[in-house]
Amino acid sequence: MIPINDLSRGFRLYQKEYEDKAVEVLRSGWYVLGNEVKGFEAEFAAALGGDCFCAGVDNGLDAILVGLMAAGIQPGDEIIVQANGYIATMLGIMQCGAVPVFVEPDEYYQLDADRIEAAVTERTRAVLVTHLYGLATRMDPILEICRKRGLMLFEDCAQSHFAPWNGLNTGLFGDAAFFSFYPTKNLGGFGDGGGVISRNPEIIERVKVIRNYGSDYRYHNIVIGYNDRLDELQAGLLRVKLRHMPELLRNRDHIAQRYLAEIRNPLVELPRVPEGCVHTWYQFVVRVGDQAGFREFLKERGVGTDIAWKTPPYLQPCMTEKFGYRRGDFPVTEGICDTVVSLPMMDWMSEEEITKVIQEVNSYAGV
Repeated sequence: MIPINDLSRGFRLYQKEYEDKAVEVLRSGWYVLGNEVKGFEAEFAAALGGDCFCAGVDNGLDAILVGLMAAGIQPGDEIIVQANGYIATMLGIMQCGAVPVFVEPDEYYQLDADRIEAAVTERTRAVLVTHLYGLATRMDPILEICRKRGLMLFEDCAQSHFAPWNGLNTGLFGDAAFFSFYPTKNLGGFGDGGGVISRNPEIIERVKVIRNYGSDYRYHNIVIGYNDRLDELQAGLLRVKLRHMPELLRNRDHIAQRYLAEIRNPLVELPRVPEGCVHTWYQFVVRVGDQAGFREFLKERGVGTDIAWKTPPYLQPCMTEKFGYRRGDFPVTEGICDTVVSLPMMDWMSEEEITKVIQEVNSYAGV
């Protein structure tokens, strides 16, 4: 079986470096908020470019929560998000006391700028863009709307490490951006991890206070904070992987370019990349009318697949109970969720594996 993703492959590519770094951290005797976290924060910000700053936290959801808090989002504020985003984005908004307001995505699965203004109310405080599948959202019209309406702009970059729009990496467009370093991510660690990026150093300093019990220095707590710290071991391992991101992104692009060039099945709709974007292929997502049948067909032939994701966040029980959403409220999103299938995509695949995926997809003839 060709898996949808095999995380051990990425480890084996640089195994000695990872193991040496793990031993180095363990021998250091310093395991929380030390030099590895400081080093990773500086190196990740520098790699993104744009004169930004970084604060490491314990996971992507908490990056959203503490990042919104640090930027001044208050209970009752409305934040416009795309209806096909991942539920972690909505949870971060809600845990902050704010309210997610959903709009439909565009043809590239990203937030549809043409639908934003109709969702703005007197309580709207911000727009939170989620860059899905490794592709940047088309940011220019969204930036213009936020400027015109006086709205803050945030970015959920959990799936878009180093994905540029018109040459600028995601994470550098808004007031703050939120990253996940979960193991499956293009820049993924070996456990949970996350980060907040901003060009505003005051926001980053507030994140660093909130993530550490609200403490600006030891045993001095100035706000009600959390224990949301990125640990030294994960930071150290992320520093290793960060050095190899250009090669890892090339590996994924090679797989994707073969898929794009050689999958020729009219029943399978391939992803498209808008002008101004460079896809980083966190996932390779196709659309098929018979989602379940296509997946079962590939499974029987030794090709793993996934769905990201079958149920939209607003139809999850925790959301329907709170807001009363029903199927049919966002038909574009539901059409996506009913038809998307992710093909194998990972840090490395053999040419034979790529060929097999292509051949089996091309051999699919429907029901």
